[in-house]
Amino acid sequence: MPTNSPMNGPSAPLRPTRDPQVTLDDLLEVVLNKGAVLHLDLIIAVADIPLIGVNLRAAIAGMETMLEYGLLQQWDADTRAWAERATAATPELKQDERVVIRSFGGHCDERGLSKTWRPGTLFLTDRRVLVYRREPRGVLWEARLEDVDATRLQSERTVGGEERLRVRVELTGGGGALLSAAKPEEFDESLRRLAPHVRSEAPGPLAPDDGGPECEGHMWYHEPRRDGALWRGGRARLENGRLTWRAPTDGRPAVNLDTGRIHGVRLEPGSTPSTGLDRLVVDAPGEQLVLATAEAPRWMRALAPSARAVGAGPDRKEPHGHHR
Repeated sequence: MPTNSPMNGPSAPLRPTRDPQVTLDDLLEVVLNKGAVLHLDLIIAVADIPLIGVNLRAAIAGMETMLEYGLLQQWDADTRAWAERATAATPELKQDERVVIRSFGGHCDERGLSKTWRPGTLFLTDRRVLVYRREPRGVLWEARLEDVDATRLQSERTVGGEERLRVRVELTGGGGALLSAAKPEEFDESLRRLAPHVRSEAPGPLAPDDGGPECEGHMWYHEPRRDGALWRGGRARLENGRLTWRAPTDGRPAVNLDTGRIHGVRLEPGSTPSTGLDRLVVDAPGEQLVLATAEAPRWMRALAPSARAVGAGPDRKEPHGHHR
């Protein structure tokens, strides 16, 4: 250990001590109040042959002690400035616009085959609904109250398997958004109180919870990639109006599709990763999902209530795709 350290200065040398009565609380108090400097030289050898060298110089202390000795000052200033910008959570309001509800929330981007939740702050004012992001600052989604046609509370199962209540906002000219709110019922009620013309649609029926999904099994997914699509094996699941597909090595589903967006399901000729598989194509607005399965009729029947099935039925067997 060095006799002098930047945490104590030349007049207060750091001397090693040994006390068997010292507890973890005592150690933390010393580290936070006075600080500690670690000087470590380590050589890792195999069969007496040095392979790896480690030279470590580290100062550990509470932030107040660090700043007192002139360490991490720029980092502290940058962090405080970022916090000040991030706490500027209120978007630019129009003249005389009044905030009615402000809560943690988010907007669901449903433009692709997989949904993406974008967190932010949900605002309901006396003129509009908007989801505002603090950092980087920007409006993720907004709509004027006069353009809102209807709202609907709907339950959604998250990737972790929890049931969450969301608010579906539908606009008069078409389109809308799926929003999350800290208190969805209160948000929905307040919105319709501010805009009496907004219709309240009954929540959609949930799939019966019989302990299992409506359809599940092994399936191949033709995953789009920059250098060309690639067949990957995994497990598909149809449950509570949502089609998901996940590979064993994936942390989250690579496919997470609301079946209400599906407008067509069909079999088509083409390559598959193995013989005995059918190439199943699921069409959604602006997107196309290509799958391969040995149980295409069963999956088509399961998806048919949400879409138009083409090319197969219970009594018809399509030719298998060609082995690639």
